[in-house]
Amino acid sequence: MENFTNSQNLLQNTTNSNEGVNQNSTYNKTLMSIVSVPLFAALMLTMVSMGCTVDLKKLWAHLKRPWALAVSMVCQFVFMPVIAFTLAISFALKPASAIAVLIMGSCPGGAISNVLSYWTDGDMDLSVSMTVCSTILAIGFMPLSLYIYSTTWTQEFNNSSLATQARNITVPYKEIGISMIGLVIPISFGIFVARKWPKQSKIILKVGTGIGTFVLIVLAVVTSLLYKGSWNADLPLFIIGIINPLIGYVTGFILAVLVQQSWTKCRTIALETGVQNGNLCATILMISFKEQLSSMFAYPFIYICFQIFYGLVFVTAYQMYKRFKKSSAGPMDSSRSVI
Repeated sequence: MENFTNSQNLLQNTTNSNEGVNQNSTYNKTLMSIVSVPLFAALMLTMVSMGCTVDLKKLWAHLKRPWALAVSMVCQFVFMPVIAFTLAISFALKPASAIAVLIMGSCPGGAISNVLSYWTDGDMDLSVSMTVCSTILAIGFMPLSLYIYSTTWTQEFNNSSLATQARNITVPYKEIGISMIGLVIPISFGIFVARKWPKQSKIILKVGTGIGTFVLIVLAVVTSLLYKGSWNADLPLFIIGIINPLIGYVTGFILAVLVQQSWTKCRTIALETGVQNGNLCATILMISFKEQLSSMFAYPFIYICFQIFYGLVFVTAYQMYKRFKKSSAGPMDSSRSVI
């Protein structure tokens, strides 16, 4: 009788838990539907503004001699997956959490890096070309990274449903293509405006980056506060979500310094490395891991929040540095004596 009562209680708790998860899922979908409209508008405005900063001659120079671009791609598709894999092993994550970390580490760079590069006087031509190239190369490098590193968990849990799903991770090529189009079209329009109406493009640049950045920050804060279940993560996964973006930023900067890039390019490569396309990671999780989604979805959300947080810290520190060093000799972006 006692066992029957316990079974009833367990069933009731499971049912209540599933109902709670379904309610949260419905609420979150509604919230994201509302947020997606201003988010899309802010991103388009920001990308058009970024296009106004692009010099086609400099952009072609980066593509013609892609040394800095190659360094960035190595950071993006070699070091970031290795860092994610190392963190997952070091913290002894559960398989579902480990795969979520690995997917995020395998994603291409995000558009936020372009905004951060602008506010830190980065090389905008390099930043734009890195974001576009990483999105294109992700079509091949993402499946490769996931195939190489996910075997650790698929072999250990060979008979589990999670292992089956991990072996059949769906890479959303359609979403990657949409992301690429969403970058190329507004940036190309910004380039056209800058060449056709140079004076007006300066106004668009100032207004667009200001409004776009403000809206993105507000949406990030509001979503992080209202999104249900976003912070329901195990402590090790939460810690990784906090430190992983910072490790990415530092890794990109150090490697760029080691290969003797200018400080401008070092900042740009660092920001491109630390910023990952969290929306793409969330899409992959929703498509491939419906059963374990509640225990995996928190990670990309945490990563996105802290990559933005660190980015804002860097921007603030850099702007304060500029203010206190206005009297310094030599142009800041080209001097090797100034970071």
